[in-house]
Amino acid sequence: MESREVVVVGAGPAGAVAAALLRRKGHDVLVLERQAFPRFSIGESLLAHCLEILEEAGMMPAVQAVGFQTKNGAAFAWGEHYTHFDFREKFSPGPGATFQVQRARFDQILADDAARQGVEVRFRQEVTAGDFTAGGARLQVRDLASGETRRIQARFVLDASGYGRVLARLLDLERPIDMPPRKAIFTHVEDRIADGGFDREKILITVHPQQRGIWYWLIPFSNGRCSLGVVGEAALLDQPSIPPDDLLKQWVHAAPNLARVLRDAVWDTPASAIGGYCAAVKRLHGPSFALLGNAAEFLDPVFSSGVTIALKSSKLAADALHRQLRGEAVDWDTEFAQPLMVGVETFRAYVNGWYDGVFQDVVFYEQAQPEIKRMISSILAGYAWDTRNPFVADPVRRLRMLAEVCRTSIATS
Repeated sequence: MESREVVVVGAGPAGAVAAALLRRKGHDVLVLERQAFPRFSIGESLLAHCLEILEEAGMMPAVQAVGFQTKNGAAFAWGEHYTHFDFREKFSPGPGATFQVQRARFDQILADDAARQGVEVRFRQEVTAGDFTAGGARLQVRDLASGETRRIQARFVLDASGYGRVLARLLDLERPIDMPPRKAIFTHVEDRIADGGFDREKILITVHPQQRGIWYWLIPFSNGRCSLGVVGEAALLDQPSIPPDDLLKQWVHAAPNLARVLRDAVWDTPASAIGGYCAAVKRLHGPSFALLGNAAEFLDPVFSSGVTIALKSSKLAADALHRQLRGEAVDWDTEFAQPLMVGVETFRAYVNGWYDGVFQDVVFYEQAQPEIKRMISSILAGYAWDTRNPFVADPVRRLRMLAEVCRTSIATS
């Protein structure tokens, strides 16, 4: 039986950052990752709030050295409508710019930097069983290269396994979600964008001209390539008779502004699809374990909130666990779960508002008051935990009130 202080399941952003934060506080940390790195992943447009957590984890120098594409906001297009939000003009304090990253490289950099700081990272390790008590955890782990199985004992386990949702499956923690099943079809292209109105320092979110529940992402990278995807209800995007490449091109051509921007693009990478990605769990923690990022809650890719929620959960969990390992009494509900869910529920309000049209009405309203736009910009920049912002403190009611004002103004103008 190998004995470790902390085991982190998953070496993606949530796992690498949590491990580094704990190692910097003097703890022994082992990371177990099922896959081999580098590996492809979506979720490539970071939010500005991420950088504060990466800075605390000591990882910003490594990230900055790569030359990732700078991102200072988000642009939205729908038919002839175009608007943008600049993260440098926001309500909340903090960085006003971030990066758009190829995740294979980004995740490798974070895992390597955690190792540089003293974290042990093991790849091709699959957690197949676990027993969790107040006194600690025992994991059964299979080495996928050798086929050998070993047992590891830990004082605490952090599950950062992302879509693998290791502990949620092993401990029967998954619960139904109240969102319609959606699907994403995506690829990378050599974009060759010559459109003078296109801003490479902003993610471009395009709404389908007729079906407002279908939207597209276009995330430019610093090497002349971009990530491109379409998202909508699975019933609309499920067409098994059409290859994913052709289907994605059909949807792109249905959005004139996007087709214009990508008219010279070279489609050199096969398209992929993912569905059923929304997830929720019965609880975020238990005896000697906690769930981080997508291993617990994942809402929707529309506002690029996934990595931000993952890193925020890592920060909150690392702070709470550090105190617990020092012998302090920690209430994981009030110190981890409840604070994390403030931001999750804020993002949830805007995701739901996006799909029912309420938030889209706000986004494309052309006479927005500057102060309100700054508050919305803060949320889009990832500051969904800043409860001084009225649109965070009371997101559902405030958003619907604002949408009504926008609609009334348009109707009477």
